[in-house]
Amino acid sequence: MAKWRRQAAPYLFISPFFIGYAIFFLYPVLWALYLSFFQQVGIGSEPKFIGLGNYLNLFEDETFLKALFNTSYYAVGSIFVIVPAALLLALVLFRRILPGREFFRLFFFSPNITAGVVVGIIFTLVFGAEYGLINNYLLKPLGIPAVRWLQDPAWIMPSIIIVGLWRYTGINALYFMAGLQTISMEVREAATIDGASRWQVFRFVTLPLLRPTLVFVLTFAIIGSYNLFAEPSILVGAQGGTNNAGLFMTMYLYLTGFRFLKFGYAASIGYALAVVILLLTLLQGRLLGIFRED
Repeated sequence: MAKWRRQAAPYLFISPFFIGYAIFFLYPVLWALYLSFFQQVGIGSEPKFIGLGNYLNLFEDETFLKALFNTSYYAVGSIFVIVPAALLLALVLFRRILPGREFFRLFFFSPNITAGVVVGIIFTLVFGAEYGLINNYLLKPLGIPAVRWLQDPAWIMPSIIIVGLWRYTGINALYFMAGLQTISMEVREAATIDGASRWQVFRFVTLPLLRPTLVFVLTFAIIGSYNLFAEPSILVGAQGGTNNAGLFMTMYLYLTGFRFLKFGYAASIGYALAVVILLLTLLQGRLLGIFRED
């Protein structure tokens, strides 16, 4: 009996985590999967089994396709604008020894820990059409007409990408700086001695050795892009703004589940979102060679 108690004691100590995980994560995930095969509108209504009907309706839902396009638009901006900007910033800071380096690290990290709602409220003032900081203090002195950043459908997504650029460039730059510190200076010096230019050293030495960090940053950029909710909701409203130009998949899921009370359809949107993230993550891992052995 005493031996059994000694063997069971470690499991009892770690059981609160697994119990909480099962109640607050595993059960909702499995229940959502079950619910996605049913049609249920409103609280207390009788679910009607429709099989893959909810998933098939997604391909015909213009609003869902618009939300998918907008979210993918932002994801492309994250990959080809925010991540390169972070890498460039990391290279500049890594090559130059700056006084107060710890201050710069704190400065770059602070936007990432700021609540998304706060960020959204701040940038509504920045992008205001009549009294916004950009229109009044940047464009107006240059004689450029005011831009309706959050009202014109053509400018809504670029505005949200600018917000992401401000918020996530710094933290990603810190990741890249940490990765650059793991690369031996001797390797780069040897390439320079062999006649390689700065671009060749970066292209054929630094970038390949930075691949683990790059995979990490790109993976979280994709996941974060498809889970973005607070900033666009505050900037353009939960409805997605003019012509749904700022509607993200997470916002459409929220509207479907909590406003229209279509719980089965909302569950299918959530699983479609998870599948998209999984496929894109596997694709970028394949392209970057994360699965091959060097």
